[in-house]
Amino acid sequence: MVDANVPIAARLEEVASLLEQQGANPFRVGAYRKAARTLRGLEQPVSEILEKQGVEGLDRLPGIGPVLARAIDTLVATGRLPMLERLRGESDPTDLLASVPGIGRTLADRLHHGLGISTLEDLEAAAFDGRLVNIEGIGSKRLAGIRDSLASRLARARRPAAGPAEEPPVSELLDVDREYRSLARAGRLQRIAPRRFNPDREAWLPILHTQRGPRHYTALFSNTARAHALGHTHDWVVLYCDGDRGERQWTVVTDSAGVLQGRRVVRGREPECLEFYEPFAATTRSAV
Repeated sequence: MVDANVPIAARLEEVASLLEQQGANPFRVGAYRKAARTLRGLEQPVSEILEKQGVEGLDRLPGIGPVLARAIDTLVATGRLPMLERLRGESDPTDLLASVPGIGRTLADRLHHGLGISTLEDLEAAAFDGRLVNIEGIGSKRLAGIRDSLASRLARARRPAAGPAEEPPVSELLDVDREYRSLARAGRLQRIAPRRFNPDREAWLPILHTQRGPRHYTALFSNTARAHALGHTHDWVVLYCDGDRGERQWTVVTDSAGVLQGRRVVRGREPECLEFYEPFAATTRSAV
């Protein structure tokens, strides 16, 4: 056993235990435990494998695979494991965005709630596709600094070149949102005690682990400062999906204005939501 691999394996084992407590798929629980055993049995540090062979080197190990390989890569590179933070109730996307040099809390809040940016991968995409150009407070110099910082932090040289991750259809995301809110209302979900905005350590936050085809989802009500300030902690739902190209994240809300008023909407994908609801609207019109 290599000492450097022990804390990494321990994090994976903690993920497995929390998933099990929260009612996740037993096969998913077993995958994290198997990966932890593989790491404990290695004769070289995980960091050395990543340095010499990249994420593909981990992927080739017994019981690892692309999703866990990327999670381990993130943990080695950043010291963080977003999945574990989420299961512990510690996750806050605005904190994560604000940790990037050049982005403070105020700007991070605007990026998250205005553009639907929740992860460093989302921020990196927005930094190159033009979405940040017209944001007040982000000039060309700051934008260049954000790009450079993300390139280093995300260890782009070590990640395999790949196209953009395939987005699940909004119908699937809205169905996961529906399942979560239905089970939460019925009191049928395990509740966790988030560390933020929860001084009494009350276990109030329902958590759902569910699956759609090959995609594993985790759903929770938003526990951000904005959600608390606006009283939306039981309306805004954050969906997480782990994949071989990294974690994806979406926020689903009840739209308060416009043609989608009163509908559940995936932030950043409003045009697709409009297309999704159009057949229902047409049916309603024809029935009048």
